Amino acid sequence: MLPKPQDPIVVTHWGTYRAVVRAGKPERLVPLASDPDPSPIAQGMIDALDNSARILRPAVRKSFLVHGPAAGGSGRGKDPFVEVSWREALDLAARELERIRTNYGAGAIYGGSYGWGSAGRFHHAQSQIHRFLNVTGGYTRSIQNYSFAAADIILPHVVGDSKGVGFHHTTWQDIVAHTKMLVIFGGLPSKNAQVNSGGIHRHILREALANIRANGAELVSISPLRDDVDSDLQGAWLPIRPTTDVAMMLGIAFVLASEGLHDRSFLNRYTSGYDRFEAYLLGRTDGTPKTPEWAEAICQVPAESIRGLARRMARTRTMIMMSWALQRADHGEQPYWMAITLAAMLGQIGLPGGGYGFGYGSVNSIGNPAMDFSWPSLPQGENTISDFIPVARVADMLLNPGGRYDFNGERRTYPDIRLVYWAGGNPFHHHQDINRLRLAWQRPEAVIVHESWWNATARHADIVFPIATTLERNDIGCSGRDNFIAPSHKLTDPAGEARNDYDVFTELARRAGAEDAFTEGRDEEGWLRHLYDQVCEQTARLGHNMPDFDTFWRGGLITIRESARQPRLLEDFRRDPQAHPLKTPSGKIEIHSPRIETFAYDDCPGHPTWLEPYEWLGSPLARQYPLHLVSNQPKTRLHSQYDSGSHSRASKIHGREAMRMHPSDAKARGISDGDIVRVFNDRGECLAGIILSEELLPGVIQLPTGAWYDPADPANEGSLEKHGNPNVLTRDKGTSRLGQGPSAHSCLVEVERFTGTVAAVTAFDRPAMAAAE
Repeated sequence: MLPKPQDPIVVTHWGTYRAVVRAGKPERLVPLASDPDPSPIAQGMIDALDNSARILRPAVRKSFLVHGPAAGGSGRGKDPFVEVSWREALDLAARELERIRTNYGAGAIYGGSYGWGSAGRFHHAQSQIHRFLNVTGGYTRSIQNYSFAAADIILPHVVGDSKGVGFHHTTWQDIVAHTKMLVIFGGLPSKNAQVNSGGIHRHILREALANIRANGAELVSISPLRDDVDSDLQGAWLPIRPTTDVAMMLGIAFVLASEGLHDRSFLNRYTSGYDRFEAYLLGRTDGTPKTPEWAEAICQVPAESIRGLARRMARTRTMIMMSWALQRADHGEQPYWMAITLAAMLGQIGLPGGGYGFGYGSVNSIGNPAMDFSWPSLPQGENTISDFIPVARVADMLLNPGGRYDFNGERRTYPDIRLVYWAGGNPFHHHQDINRLRLAWQRPEAVIVHESWWNATARHADIVFPIATTLERNDIGCSGRDNFIAPSHKLTDPAGEARNDYDVFTELARRAGAEDAFTEGRDEEGWLRHLYDQVCEQTARLGHNMPDFDTFWRGGLITIRESARQPRLLEDFRRDPQAHPLKTPSGKIEIHSPRIETFAYDDCPGHPTWLEPYEWLGSPLARQYPLHLVSNQPKTRLHSQYDSGSHSRASKIHGREAMRMHPSDAKARGISDGDIVRVFNDRGECLAGIILSEELLPGVIQLPTGAWYDPADPANEGSLEKHGNPNVLTRDKGTSRLGQGPSAHSCLVEVERFTGTVAAVTAFDRPAMAAAE
């Protein structure tokens, strides 16, 4: 039995909190005193435990319960549900899984999950579902993630691996000490840095930026949003048209090359293919020199500002930062490739305070010192099915079984998926063009979902298992990008009949004859002790003396000493490129990639290039849809998590997601602050509540992601979405044939004041329930 904690704590993706519990119920979560900038997101966790959206019992779509797979998928999201016993739901799910494996093979099962479901190392939904599917025959998996899919593919071609995107960044300590100019493309918003996969010990972004400013460094923020860097910490703001950063960087590069400010010796020793790129840059290959004036016509940043910025960057120690958001757009590979090229031209890669890095501020711990070991996690086992899809191509896969597509130099075939099993994550939040996704979601013969609340993914399932939340289960919290480990204590019993994912999969594994393989004879406590023993073994080899498990569990958060050596990004390569070559064909930074050029992709040529996005403010479509939609991360929640909680709901306007708009754009449309508006294009339409703000570039609107999808008429595939989910507007298209990442930020819309009857938001209500026949 687990020992009773002295002072219960909870580890979440947005921080670590001490819990005040009365009579078996949590009353409040108090941030640790050591956190200088705690997140308020946790305030919505307690009331969400038993709100109207909570799933309390297993449920089955009525038509599926009566007719099985013969019911078809057209009723998903429309039909009522029937609450059933755990035994009936588990037996039904087990039969469907076995039927699919027998009739079509395990590759006809798609194991959908997104790793943000839990901050714990054990109750990590993605690990749980993959382990279960692997021990019962395998499944078709996805690779990449929605955060930086395009970057994950382009960087290995350019610098040999993906370091500097998710891990292995130059630390904030190094940047604070040595950087004299910080050039930020896409911002460093503290709202994004509230969160971190696996948990947070200390929120570090604002502290780091304050120290940089105190040391006299110049900060330049290049973004369509002024407050992409907090106003009290920012320096200069250069407003830029969305998705035109490559054009601006080419303008900077032109100044460096034409004025002899580039580091030719660095380019010769450490890079390959610069001459091919320079011929394009100077216009020798296409007749168009990429001058600052050329760039201004595209990005609307004044030519003299571009010229002055280039000169200042060349004469001081400069760090180029770029957010993950910039590669979630059409041709999203190009800004990252171009940023590396620009950093190479400056010649400061691998030097103290210089070079480049991606994702600073996108989550809290980017720039944290690295650890000497990896935290243990629940092993997922081996998948006997080799097939996979790029994660953002799930609707394409469901709509086009057997269809052919390009990906990273391969010509691949979409599998024929007959069953979707989803645990952790909400595709009706993070996927683009939800109306198209709804059509795709009708194709499988069965959909099984683990969820805690009746969000759109649960509503579009055939079988729904109610799952315990972070506050209702025991776990261990630690992050691969942080130096802490802490118990995460169960504060209350699960609501209704909810169970944790592990117990559900154990029951299904038993029915499949794979219980021993799945559990290895351990229950929740057994796995927590086993994982902690692995921590102790790894840290002991490095000289750390960890307490025994019972002492750890009764106590609180423990910090581990970081590695004494914290190499800068590409420092070893800079010091000796022969001894530490990159994993590219040339062993160098490939400004021109012969390998990519052989793919002959018109949407991703062999060197960084300005390619017009399919939708941007300079395109002909802007005459019909003249506003660029920025659908970035929300301030009051993580993705769509806890949208039903009080903290997120308090930010709504008349129950709708708040959308920011420049006063000049609002005035031209007769829109006032607080109005309900209709946002629309050819793909869909949604309602939102207006906040007027001069923090945006005119012509740009900001509608955060994560409002639970809520169609006014679920029976109508293109129905008005009444809650404010921007992904009914975004296009479901890969960034390029190379990366196939999501391209949500290439999106044009129009906005008008809504004059119709405003229907009540029902996203947080239970779906219709029917009695069993």
